[in-house]
Order: sequence, then C-alpha cells, then structure tokens
Amino acid sequence: MAEGTSNSGGGGNAGLAFIVGALVVVVAVIAFFLFSGGLPGTQKKEVNVDVDLPEVSAPAAPSGN
Repeated sequence: MAEGTSNSGGGGNAGLAFIVGALVVVVAVIAFFLFSGGLPGTQKKEVNVDVDLPEVSAPAAPSGN
C-alpha cells in the first residue's frame, strides 16, 4: 500500500482563507470611509456662531428705609 497519498491536510483551504481575509480588509476600509467621512484633514469645516441676545435690565432695587 502506498502511504501518504491521501490529501487530508486541508491545504486547499489556504486560498479560501486568503480570499476571506482580503474581503474582511476591504469591508473594513469601506466602513472607515463611510463612518469617518473620508480621510482626516481633507474636509474644511467652518463654524460661524452669531449670538444676538436682547438687552436685559435689572429690576429696581428696593430702598431699604
């Protein structure tokens, strides 16, 4: 009998593992761009806050006689 002719070592799964790993990396990169809004520093944000409050006068103080 010939020994060692059966290929039950699972070497055929290496290609599948490589493909699955590549897909995980691609999904992680896409998720980064979707959730972070792109590369950091590429978007210019302008914040303009204008607060106009009405003038409030204090009530007259009581004369403590």
